Amino acid sequence: MATIYDIAKKTGYSISTVSKVLNKRSDVGEKAKKIINEAVEELGYLPSSSARTLSTKKSWTIGVVFVEQSGIGMEHPFFNAVIESFKKSAEKEGYDLLFASNNVGNVPKSYVDHFHYRGVDGVVVVCSTLNSPDVQGLMESDIPSVVIDLDLRGASVVFSDNVQGSELAVDYLHSLGHKKIAHISGSKKTFVGEQRLKGFLSGMKRKELPVPKEYLVDGGFFMSDGGKEAMEKLLKLDDKPTAVYVAADLMAIGAITAIQEFGLKVPDDISIIGFDDIQIGRYMTPGLTTIKQDTTLIGKTAASLLIEQIIMKKKQFMSVKIPVSLVERTSCRPIE
Repeated sequence: MATIYDIAKKTGYSISTVSKVLNKRSDVGEKAKKIINEAVEELGYLPSSSARTLSTKKSWTIGVVFVEQSGIGMEHPFFNAVIESFKKSAEKEGYDLLFASNNVGNVPKSYVDHFHYRGVDGVVVVCSTLNSPDVQGLMESDIPSVVIDLDLRGASVVFSDNVQGSELAVDYLHSLGHKKIAHISGSKKTFVGEQRLKGFLSGMKRKELPVPKEYLVDGGFFMSDGGKEAMEKLLKLDDKPTAVYVAADLMAIGAITAIQEFGLKVPDDISIIGFDDIQIGRYMTPGLTTIKQDTTLIGKTAASLLIEQIIMKKKQFMSVKIPVSLVERTSCRPIE
């Protein structure tokens, strides 16, 4: 493996000058930078992580933690896409990601203790759970942090406009002539479940549409099984809805399964609209009409907010709401 001494020997510059270029110091001429960087690429030089840490007083690692009650974490398509976007942005700035456990050496520790132990420069928290003590502990610590998928005070947060998304769903179904619209909600213990329900109710009120209590069914923690069970309850009603807005695409897929097993068709008998725009929704039959979350922008924005805190060496509190959009496919149809 090439060393800094090899680069100095090849280029004829001193070790001090080479070191300045590698650490992106400004007090080096452009000619020297060009020659040294070309040698770095030619020799395949990689800086020692320990040397880099000593020279910059940073670990160049960002901690990642999931705080959500389903336990699915990175297996969920939405979380996976957001963290992939965050990772790409962080890597461009030279950071690696460290996925956290609350056990260190088989000894239970808080996430704050874990991240102090690992010496991370900052933490990204993916959280859908309201009033989490784990998140609160991180917010009160001195570690720079950003929270995704939750809105709370005293933190930098990035989240989709869930209320607007639900209103878009209601507006769309109403434009197709639907008046009997049910909602399969996410758990009210989660921020997004609460917000999407709020948006559904406000959208229905604005369109002056009735919401019978039996048209509101809790689908749990955004999984297909919960959506299927919730839809089965709606299918038992004498006065069935003509359309169902489901608070997550995975739940919507479960709802469609329940409808098909009942002997009905989507959208011929019941229209379905989801929320997220996960990849599988594009390829299923019928294609899932949904509210799209901009996972790329969420991840990029979160990375930018966190890295700015790391550079400034100061925690900042900012709330960024990311717009959503309607994606039309074939799971909804107009009715007379």
